[in-house]
Amino acid sequence: MNRRKKGNQILKARAKKANAKLSSKSKPKYISKADRETLATEDTNVVSGE
Repeated sequence: MNRRKKGNQILKARAKKANAKLSSKSKPKYISKADRETLATEDTNVVSGE
């Protein structure tokens, strides 16, 4: 691999990583098991309270 190709390859990889960071996240934010349980109990309390 010649020097120019190697340099271009590194710059392209760096640009690709930067664009991936800026793009919107497709994965939802992680919610711990305990937090999910408390949210579920709050939802059932609100639904049963109405």
